Amino acid sequence: MKILVVMGSPRKGNTYRAVRKIEEVMRSMGDVEFEYLMLKDVNLSHCCGCFSCFEKGEEYCPFKDDAYLIEQKMHDADGVIFATPVYGMGVSAQMKTFIDRLSYIFHRPRFFDKKALLLSTAGAGGLKDVLDHMQVVAGMWGFEVVQKVGIIAPPIPQSKRKKLAEEQKLRKAAVIFYDSLLKKRRRSPSFREVIVFRVQKTSYGELAETLPADHAYWKEHGWLRTQAKYYVDVPVNPLYNAVGWTVEQILRRKIRKDKADAQK
Repeated sequence: MKILVVMGSPRKGNTYRAVRKIEEVMRSMGDVEFEYLMLKDVNLSHCCGCFSCFEKGEEYCPFKDDAYLIEQKMHDADGVIFATPVYGMGVSAQMKTFIDRLSYIFHRPRFFDKKALLLSTAGAGGLKDVLDHMQVVAGMWGFEVVQKVGIIAPPIPQSKRKKLAEEQKLRKAAVIFYDSLLKKRRRSPSFREVIVFRVQKTSYGELAETLPADHAYWKEHGWLRTQAKYYVDVPVNPLYNAVGWTVEQILRRKIRKDKADAQK
């Protein structure tokens, strides 16, 4: 079992130590290999918002850096841990650069056979916002997010009781993540995930001229077919599917009307 840790901390501090505790627990459960990708040490350019990756494909990005190598490492892993401290009530600069640079994956998701664990540490507040943001990112990239864990590590001494409680959270997260990796089948999508799929399906299906790379990618994967309910073949809640279909029809009519109006 191979785990890739995408480490957004610029130092080996609280976030790094928290992941090492998860590694310790998972290694005690079975044969697990950990690889740490320290974002501070990789060559990742800052996205300039040129839209080339969206319109033409990621190979047309003007920056030639380590983005492809990082993506390949995620493909090669069985599971990925995304870890970042809370800086300014958000993710670290290193994690933000990573997310922005690989933002083409939001349009062309690809990690549907991978599980993810999200981890963040904070001196006080911001954990929920950061973990919720990373869940949106990982989910839209295709990962099945199986666990989120936030650890409070204040710059003042903690009682043994509080330290033990934080450690127990890490142990629980490690066990859940390990068990999920043993299960090959993916869970059914949430309501939000179904709606995201329907919105993207409609947008990239209708905007072939504007977003040809996205259109081609979605067509190749069969996601533009009328009967396509989700990215992968898993059961979809009938109610979610019905609402998603309705959203798709409304959005499709709107896009076509907007295109017609633009030609007048």
